[in-house]
Amino acid sequence: MHNLLQIGDITDVMRSRLEVAFKIHKLGEGDYPNEKITHVATNGHDGVPAEIMAGLPNLKLISCYGVGYDAIDTNKAAERGILVTHTPNVLNAEVASTAILLMLASYRNFLSDEAHARSGKWETGNAPLSYSADNRKVGILGLGRIGQAIADKLEAFNADIHYHTRNKKEVLYTYHASLKDMAEVVDVLICITPGGPSTNQIVNAEVIDALGPEGRLINVSRGSVVDETAMVAALKEGRLGYAALDVFHGEPRIPDALKTMSNVILLPHVGSATHETRAAMGALVVDNLLEQIKSGQVITSVPETAHLT
Repeated sequence: MHNLLQIGDITDVMRSRLEVAFKIHKLGEGDYPNEKITHVATNGHDGVPAEIMAGLPNLKLISCYGVGYDAIDTNKAAERGILVTHTPNVLNAEVASTAILLMLASYRNFLSDEAHARSGKWETGNAPLSYSADNRKVGILGLGRIGQAIADKLEAFNADIHYHTRNKKEVLYTYHASLKDMAEVVDVLICITPGGPSTNQIVNAEVIDALGPEGRLINVSRGSVVDETAMVAALKEGRLGYAALDVFHGEPRIPDALKTMSNVILLPHVGSATHETRAAMGALVVDNLLEQIKSGQVITSVPETAHLT
């Protein structure tokens, strides 16, 4: 039987499948035989701390629950021949739906309208008019799997779709080599680019100012992608119209200033948080672990370690 280090929580279904092939040791619950650990099950938030990875000399695979894996040093893993997997594709539609719902809510004021109805204020007057979400120019930062799913769903709203990525893609949408230039021409900026050093605060003060006082900023990627200090200042000063956020730089801590703003929607990183999607993600985490034991291969390696398969 193989030894697996569990970082963070796993579901009962995942545990029952894993216990067939692994002796499970949970980080933080007593000592574990570091030299015998060959596999790690973790998640995109907790990742694998550098000192933990360094202390596992026989580690073969890190299986990550989530599409984002910036909390794992994949370059170090690749140097050591350690495979890293994640759970792409199974959450594309759900995260895309979250992005669309945030955009709709930011224009249609559904949250304040619901409060208006619930409070009884409707009895003395109608809620204020909102704005249409149809026929908007929408910029997508990161046109990967989820970005494409967002673009597909936006077609139902007759959106004029723009995008910014490192390289131009063979799509019919409008490409911008400069993120700032894209922000200047769109009504909505949806962030769905991976986290990590290369995208850290890529949505900076300059980009936020380019989006402007009528602009909507939607973030369903990583909190690190947006310069939160610049965003808060722009929202306070009216230089940015609205922010709808599912992720934050220091989550689960959210800047206090955001909590008091009426032009902000705050979600607790629930972009993929449905029973159906989370079950599919958990199944893929386990599938990768069991496949590695069976064949030495994995199903969904991250790009940085794909050459090891």
